[in-house]
Amino acid sequence: MRQKPTVLAREIVASSRLFRVEQLQLRFSNGVERTYERLVGKGTGYGAVMVVAMADAEHALLVEEYCGGTDDYQLSLPKGLIEPGEEVLEAANRELKEEAGFGAHNLEFLAELSLSPGYMSQKIQVVLAWDLYEERLPGDEPEPMGLDKINLRELSSLVEHPQFTEGRALAALYLARDLLIKRGSFSL
Repeated sequence: MRQKPTVLAREIVASSRLFRVEQLQLRFSNGVERTYERLVGKGTGYGAVMVVAMADAEHALLVEEYCGGTDDYQLSLPKGLIEPGEEVLEAANRELKEEAGFGAHNLEFLAELSLSPGYMSQKIQVVLAWDLYEERLPGDEPEPMGLDKINLRELSSLVEHPQFTEGRALAALYLARDLLIKRGSFSL
């Protein structure tokens, strides 16, 4: 295993309502020193969830929302922050109700994914949800989100869809599909 670099100094160099930028002065095992910058959480540490919600045996729900980072409407999976005191599966069910208008009788943790480990410390918990029922909770979205579906047999077509660019959502869909295939509840 490689030796992690020595942290010579760390400092918050910028902060906003959502982000903090931390500057790290590092020395690597070969003596080379570098300055790295990364986005770090605001200190709450509760994390985030992303939900692969199965509308039926073949289709997962997608939501459409405005994304400031791309300045466009994007399709993705329901997702959001874990609130203080919430467990991962509780947060997943709440976000599913807020963003897609459905709850799930069954939820299962799938994986933890990093968002962009080269410059972000945040990770997201991926949850598989099935046996859905209609229920909407008010959320923090500024407008109602659109709702769509994707057939798990057609995941490769998402990379061609101009409104779907989120790699972590694509990874989550493939993880869910592979698990369902392994269990014998889905076949290609």
